[in-house]
Amino acid sequence: MSLNKPLLFTNFFAGDVVAGLGPYLAIYLLSAMHWQAGEIGIVLAIAGITTVLLQTPAGAFIDSTRFKRGLIATCGVIIAAVSIAIVILTSYKPVIYLSQVMMGAAIAFVAPCIAAITLGVCTDKTFTLQTSANQAANHAGNVFAAALAAILALTLAAEGVFWLMAAMGILMAVSVAFIPAKSIDHLRARGGERAGASGKERAAGFSVLLTDRRLVALAISIFLFHFGNAAMLPLVSQKLSLKANVNEAIAFTSACIIAAQFMMMLMSFLCAAKADRWGRKLIFLIGFGINPIRAILFMSTDNPLFLVAIQSLDGVANGIFGVIIILMCADLTHGTGRFNVTQGAMAALVGIGSACSNFSAEYVAQYFGYDTAFLSLAVVATVAAVFFLMFVPETMRKSQVA
Repeated sequence: MSLNKPLLFTNFFAGDVVAGLGPYLAIYLLSAMHWQAGEIGIVLAIAGITTVLLQTPAGAFIDSTRFKRGLIATCGVIIAAVSIAIVILTSYKPVIYLSQVMMGAAIAFVAPCIAAITLGVCTDKTFTLQTSANQAANHAGNVFAAALAAILALTLAAEGVFWLMAAMGILMAVSVAFIPAKSIDHLRARGGERAGASGKERAAGFSVLLTDRRLVALAISIFLFHFGNAAMLPLVSQKLSLKANVNEAIAFTSACIIAAQFMMMLMSFLCAAKADRWGRKLIFLIGFGINPIRAILFMSTDNPLFLVAIQSLDGVANGIFGVIIILMCADLTHGTGRFNVTQGAMAALVGIGSACSNFSAEYVAQYFGYDTAFLSLAVVATVAAVFFLMFVPETMRKSQVA
């Protein structure tokens, strides 16, 4: 099949945008602006909470609108403006807090909107390959941005990462304009609809989502997956940045991101080749199984090179997650017209799980040390893998088998 190239470019430039400024902003505010840890925690929490609160409403709105390309472009412009404001107005703390509200709101719309457009321009037979290619392009964008951020931090200034984020946001907005509006089937983009009593097509009620045991089990699994995973990179970055300056800390964080993103690209290719042959569950189990192993390995060394290598395993878990969760949501909502609101709800659970992970692990690290924090994450990650194995069924329909 011929891949949708404007979609690939949109995903490339959305890579760093959707990942957010979190790790870089935390290091910048701590090392360059000398903010207190508690203030930084509030800033990061504001962005995360805003995204979580808006994910499900954003999905419902995307289900109902034909303004999908315009939404992505608007979000790109907002993210660019926010990134520039952080550099110019760093001394004004209310501006920083407001910037994270805006950033969190924009991020809530970008990923589900891209997934909706993808579903709208693809058939059942091409959706898996395009989704996998989208994710590979997204990870390639992350690698590009992280590498350039490290170069800017080491050669020019730490602020360079914010200007880079602004440029990526604008280029994302430009790229999405090249997707022909008429190529998007907006009915298909929301997961299709079923006939009502009158014979007219209509979306299923929201109760269909809450009463589907498969969706509920998947939702719990997603929450546990990120509860056991999200805090690992921040913990490693903090552990090593205590002995480094802001430029070196940003460079190390970029190295961790690059290592993981390369693995994510490989996992995207694996999903493209095998997701319609092996099924969704088997591949997803590999992702769930990697997280406890990674947490245990982080306890075994303080060597920066080894830690970067271990962090690359995050690419296995999250690379699989990025593709398979979209495919499973599409499988389970087929014919309901509720694909995007389901995506939004799952993304909200990602945010909640990540917030719980960071909050609990930081306190465990503070009172009991980093090794104990990693051990606690390993326990949660193991529970997540066992729960997924026992309660989440295969979702692929027979018509999708390659």
